[in-house]
Amino acid sequence: MTLNFPKKMGLALIISTLMACSHTEHIDVQNDKGEAVMGLDYRDFQTAADEAVASLIQSGRLNKADGSRYILAISRIINDTMQRIDTDQLIKKIRVALLNSNKVLVTTAVSATQTAEDNMAMQVRKLRASDEFKQSTVAKKGQLIAPDLSLSGKILQRNIKIDSDEQQVEYYFQLSLSDINTGLAVWEGETFIGKRGDDTSVSW
Repeated sequence: MTLNFPKKMGLALIISTLMACSHTEHIDVQNDKGEAVMGLDYRDFQTAADEAVASLIQSGRLNKADGSRYILAISRIINDTMQRIDTDQLIKKIRVALLNSNKVLVTTAVSATQTAEDNMAMQVRKLRASDEFKQSTVAKKGQLIAPDLSLSGKILQRNIKIDSDEQQVEYYFQLSLSDINTGLAVWEGETFIGKRGDDTSVSW
């Protein structure tokens, strides 16, 4: 005997079955036992950021003689990999670590593009012409602080075929710290992350 279920009931049964078979769990970022992937994941960005910050602080280039802090601007970080990644994923981790080190302050009023990273600093200055705002509370002229240093870099990817069944993917996180006044690089660092895996694994 053939049982005929209504179409809606059949679709609901399929969906409920798929949901019952699915499995989701939280990632323990402090002790992640998940398998490595050929592409870049959060662990790779954390490694690159940690190494860059450690090298930068150890170099002493962020130590000012008078004990004050440098003002750092973020320049362009170029993604030269096969993956569509947001370079802010790397930069944000570096910024947080540097700010927590009390070695630098990061300006958001200027960036490598024509617009500021945070436009609010300039937008509020337009209130100087408004009668609706108490002028003593509006940002004054000459208060924005220009940066001393600029951080720029590039993320590179190189794919190497080892044999018919295996491949090697190399990632290079390259960063440069420049003195804006002189235009000279005062620190440079590179973190290498290499992966080997099945030739069928994709890295994008």
